[in-house]
Amino acid sequence: MKSWGAIVTSSSYQESRTKNSPVKLSLPDPIRWNDGDVTIIDQTRLPTEEVFLSSHNYLDVCEWIKSLRIRGAPAIGIAAAYAATLAAFEYGSTNTIDTKLESALQAILLTRPTAVNIRNVLARLRNLDISGTSVGEVFLYQAQEILDEEVDSCRRIGRFGLELIPDKAVILTHCHTGGLATGGYGTALGMIRAAHEAGKDVMVLVDETRPLLQGARLTAWELQKLGIDFRLIVDGASGIAMRKFKANLAVVGADRITANGDTANKIGTYNLSVLCKENGVPFYVAAPSSSFDLAAKSGDEIPIEERNPDEITHFRDCQSAPEDISVFSPAFDVTPAKNIAAFVTERGIIRPEYRVSIAAGIATH
Repeated sequence: MKSWGAIVTSSSYQESRTKNSPVKLSLPDPIRWNDGDVTIIDQTRLPTEEVFLSSHNYLDVCEWIKSLRIRGAPAIGIAAAYAATLAAFEYGSTNTIDTKLESALQAILLTRPTAVNIRNVLARLRNLDISGTSVGEVFLYQAQEILDEEVDSCRRIGRFGLELIPDKAVILTHCHTGGLATGGYGTALGMIRAAHEAGKDVMVLVDETRPLLQGARLTAWELQKLGIDFRLIVDGASGIAMRKFKANLAVVGADRITANGDTANKIGTYNLSVLCKENGVPFYVAAPSSSFDLAAKSGDEIPIEERNPDEITHFRDCQSAPEDISVFSPAFDVTPAKNIAAFVTERGIIRPEYRVSIAAGIATH
């Protein structure tokens, strides 16, 4: 097995972090195929270090997904496609998916149970015509297609979402939904990015996103690099912040959306949707069609991943809670469809009644 290679490049974050100074630096590719290796930026090391990991072993990619070194529903779908490609090349399969490769695909499927993208990607690979050719080559071509499609989908989401963002807007967001999470542009953050690029005056309220601080570590890092104005807030300040700054809207991403519009996303999203409803702030979900699970009728059918208790009782090497205590650590929650004003997809804006509009907007394509 090839060990995780790492190249550390210097980060300008520490030097430029005061007063949200817009550094406008290019964003690194979150995941790419590189001459037989899969290369990612290690999101657990951001924002203070930009560390890249490379491997040609699918088990390494599985571990990256599990350990959140790569995260975000579209991005882990892409990672799953590349992991399957590595497994196919490793086992030298030709013409068929043999038992070894099928076992590897099952291991990839189990890395993150809540996000539907992994399941959808693997189903797509299994349904390919691989007669008379190398399974690895066929999988690689599809993995590259999936990456390109996700980036294109996010840009389309940004364009469709522009009509929901006023020319001068305060936008609240939760967790991280930018280029790192999607393959290169962003879903909810892609809408914000598109508005900024269109010349709209936007300011973003960034939830820190406990317990792993994806908002503080990743969203703030990405917004700063893009030169977009923002304020970092603790999760518990969402209500007072939306009132103080007169928020116009909230927009988040999604790990799975069911046929009735119930949506699984990072823990704390449901709370934010309730605050928005109480304060009359429209709450939008931006997600590609690959994040919809039309086989699931409602959020009751979404498996909710529970994480290691250490993610709550510790942050990195620092203990922040007493030892030997009981912990409940769900990675996601489900926001009911009634709290969601609209979905923004690469195919357009989907509005209630969701049981009808989702089927029309997603299932018929």
